[in-house]
Amino acid sequence: MADQLKVLVIEDSVQDTFFIVRELQRGGFLVDFERVETHASMQTALESKNWDLIISDYSMPSFSGAGALSLYQQTGLDIPFIVVSGAIGEDRAVEMLKSGAHDCVMKDNLARLVPSVTREMRAAQERRIRKQTEAATAYLASIVQTCEDAIIGKTLDGTVVSWNLGAERLYGYSAVEMIGRNISLLFAPYRPLEFPEIIEKVREGNSVEGLETIRIRKDGVPVEVSLTISPIKDDGGRVIGASTIARDITSRKLEESERLGLIQELTAALSHTHPDTATVHKHA
Repeated sequence: MADQLKVLVIEDSVQDTFFIVRELQRGGFLVDFERVETHASMQTALESKNWDLIISDYSMPSFSGAGALSLYQQTGLDIPFIVVSGAIGEDRAVEMLKSGAHDCVMKDNLARLVPSVTREMRAAQERRIRKQTEAATAYLASIVQTCEDAIIGKTLDGTVVSWNLGAERLYGYSAVEMIGRNISLLFAPYRPLEFPEIIEKVREGNSVEGLETIRIRKDGVPVEVSLTISPIKDDGGRVIGASTIARDITSRKLEESERLGLIQELTAALSHTHPDTATVHKHA
């Protein structure tokens, strides 16, 4: 099945446009094209349709390849711009490439056109995918950075590599203070085996969920936290680190302690009433 290709051709010659389109069709493309030859008509075409490719002559009576390239760049489009010309010297071709054209093909060597278009279309697609990936990564990074929970990334030896605002609020250390230091700085000294046990599970590719433990803030105050620790893997699936999400559960633990205290007080109070009740029943 032929690949559909919407091509804007900036060219004053109808015949040359025919040869260009025919070459693309021979290369397996189903071409939908429009020919323009002035600044105004090119601008109208750019505004009225989404194009996959721009092919421009270099020298025209009412326009120029340099002018077409400049107008293309003003739009911010990221599609291939290929110069196809019969009257462009090597110096001008190099100048066009330096200015942002993706390739230059001579009209007397149109056999180069299809390979050039195929290569540049693939490169443009890769750029779009990369931009989408970078945008998604930036979005996720923003979520992580602004999350209320502490989110920390570390290597398998415990070196901190990322530290969000939630971690700053929870532990009192800034990212500058913690990145590059060992996460053991937060561990209670009376729990020396906790980190090796966690890392051993992570090395095996396992997550640790709902671990309730104690961490030490920068000011020395213990804080009760609930941790979820997950392995970080490289593209090959090898575990290279761990991410930790920590939530402050101090208030919850305090409420649980107060509730337990009330239950114990009530139990003690009830136990003291039983002897009297038994005595009353005996005398009755």
